Amino acid sequence: MKLQIRYGKAAIRCYRAYGGKTPLFGTETTVDVFGDSFMASYTQGDNSNVVATDTMKNFTYATLLEYDGDTHEGWAEFLARRFLTTYPQMEWLRIRERELPFDGHSDKLFEGPRRDEHGVVELEMGREGIRSLTAGVLQLRLVKLTGSAFAKFLRDQYTTLPERVDRPLYIFCDIRWRYSDSSRPIDPHEVANVVRATFDGFVSMSIQHLLNEFGTVLLDRYPQASQFSFEAQNRLWDISAIAEGDSPRRVFSDPKPAHGLIGLTVSR
Repeated sequence: MKLQIRYGKAAIRCYRAYGGKTPLFGTETTVDVFGDSFMASYTQGDNSNVVATDTMKNFTYATLLEYDGDTHEGWAEFLARRFLTTYPQMEWLRIRERELPFDGHSDKLFEGPRRDEHGVVELEMGREGIRSLTAGVLQLRLVKLTGSAFAKFLRDQYTTLPERVDRPLYIFCDIRWRYSDSSRPIDPHEVANVVRATFDGFVSMSIQHLLNEFGTVLLDRYPQASQFSFEAQNRLWDISAIAEGDSPRRVFSDPKPAHGLIGLTVSR
């Protein structure tokens, strides 16, 4: 019998005030620890090498107090290095981190954390250094009223979808990227703004066509990323009422729960 083990602490939500350039830095961090030195806990019930997950939580709080950076990539690396330095029985770690973004109204008043668009980071680090670093921006919700199409697709006896040479398009979109140069972190909300501007100006023949344009623009914009991955959902509303004549006025309603799911990864 072979065993592959890991353990850790999930959803460590904490907030740092007045550190670095960011008055309020919010994070939800998950720590996964790997190492054969913990095997005896599984096979013999011997916990002498085990760092309690509650200790991991408290260690994370204390480490965030010391972190004076402003990026979530930097936070994940800072935390991982502190764990590896403090606990030699840990061979390598995976840090999964979600930003808890707040909207600042002044230097002391904030609103949030927001439940919609947010950045994520996933770092794997061993004693030899960083093994991989990915980041992303999730839960984009974008509606475009014109400038999208879906026509000339395969039709058979099961096809009921009408062709549309110009249609509104409502998508949910998650975007992730892999770093080739982790010294230049990418702002997830800047990526979201680039995607919004691209969606606004590009006439797409399908969501597939749109995602490819996103990838082309982002690879050109961010040379420190080796690839971008997209997962998009087609959440296009149903048309429920149409004004008479040439008026563009429409009433839309939510569609059935079933929805299109389109993915793409573009690499250099």
